[in-house]
Amino acid sequence: MEKEKSQNPDKIPLSAWKTLAILSSIATMVMYVETMLVPSLPHIMREFSLPYSISPWILTTYLIAGAVMTPIASSLANLHGKKKVLMCIMLVYAAGVVVGGITNDFYSFIVARGMQGVGMAMFPLAFSIIREQFPRSRLAIGQGIITSMFASGSILGLLVGAGIAEAFGWRMTFLSIVPITGLLLFVIMRSIREGQVHPQWRQQQQGSAEQAGPKPSLDVYGAIALAIVITSFLLLLTYIRPDAGAGGNSSSSMPTLLAISGVCAASLAAFVLIERKATNPVVDYRLFKNKTLLFGNVMIVVIGFSMFMVFQTIPILAESPKPIGFGANVTEAATIQLPFAVILLIFGPTSGFIVSKMGSIRPAIIGSAVNVLGFVLLATFHSIPWMVSISLAIISTGLSLGSVGIMNIILLSTPQRQMVSSLGNTTLFRIIGSSVGPAVAGVLMQTHLVAADGVSGTFPAPETYTMIFVGAAVMAVLSVVISVLLRKELPVSLRAI
Repeated sequence: MEKEKSQNPDKIPLSAWKTLAILSSIATMVMYVETMLVPSLPHIMREFSLPYSISPWILTTYLIAGAVMTPIASSLANLHGKKKVLMCIMLVYAAGVVVGGITNDFYSFIVARGMQGVGMAMFPLAFSIIREQFPRSRLAIGQGIITSMFASGSILGLLVGAGIAEAFGWRMTFLSIVPITGLLLFVIMRSIREGQVHPQWRQQQQGSAEQAGPKPSLDVYGAIALAIVITSFLLLLTYIRPDAGAGGNSSSSMPTLLAISGVCAASLAAFVLIERKATNPVVDYRLFKNKTLLFGNVMIVVIGFSMFMVFQTIPILAESPKPIGFGANVTEAATIQLPFAVILLIFGPTSGFIVSKMGSIRPAIIGSAVNVLGFVLLATFHSIPWMVSISLAIISTGLSLGSVGIMNIILLSTPQRQMVSSLGNTTLFRIIGSSVGPAVAGVLMQTHLVAADGVSGTFPAPETYTMIFVGAAVMAVLSVVISVLLRKELPVSLRAI
């Protein structure tokens, strides 16, 4: 058996495929819940009487909880093992799904969204487990398959979830996933085995273990400070907006703005001081001495910002009354977004094979350039539903190539003993970008409101969508620049991998 492995160093073991199938199912489940929620955002806003500037908190609460819990989960995994921590996180996520399905007020709903956000910490653990079991040259294939399972969850959310929401209400979409969560917990408990390491990684892991010191402590204070920084910053974005008809923030809101600004600045200073002294910091700055990891994570932030800014906007554009929007219902709004998920499903595994053949950096650069094209088309033709769908399909193609390429670079550039911390950092920065994007979109939408004939209420003006999509295009251009800089920093040994 050992001889066979040595003769086939790039062979993927059957146990690795089984682990990949189980962990990919988690991605499908989480994306189903998140995607089914997106077309229902306008309905949730109306039920809870939310202004556009507050509505991003439906997404950002989830993301903030994920941002805080991800580094904590990474540290706990180092202390107690990935499988135990993964199962605990899934239990919290399941409870959040149940609460989301039965809540009747906005504040309880936000608590449920926070509990669901804890589930985001599952992904760096899952990626770390997959990384250990796949050979180095086939790692992009595993990532591509996980990416395609994200897309599968998105398709289910848009088709099945939107249909359930249309027929039975958005709460039922939460409740529909509860049995699946229980089943996955049982399968993980019985089937996932820690310590199954591919021979290519085993020697490196043993060397890292010899160099490793005592187990790291948990940086609770750093995590709390980070939560306050992110929350206060997003609150600041929520309040910094022209009041309707006033052309600026009213004098009564200035003390609130100043107080939030003070909290944000103080918590940021405290976070920096805590992290400098922490043995095992929430954000391991030492990793960013490696410029490859630095540029890779900055690119992850940019991708998250631009994408979630669009995710917040498309359902509101689709379900706003004509001629301001498309006048669509939940199912029709989901159909407009469906090409994004379908292309992601096709290109997810395909991107993995492309990266394994072309290397990681070239697909990342090409994917970023494709994103620019997609966002420019979206900014130009967002008044035509079928052009919105085509633009989203193009963006999905670019994201598939870019995300798999960048993640592969980060994985291969990280020392084995720092893998969980590095992936925790990457997930954290993705979440930060994804949190700020919807908040910016919400501020812009609340700033420019117009009325529609024969319909009560006000809606974002058409020029608002142009501003949002142009902003996303600018961020996509920035990602092209970063990917080119990243190529210059890559070691020669990684340019072909």
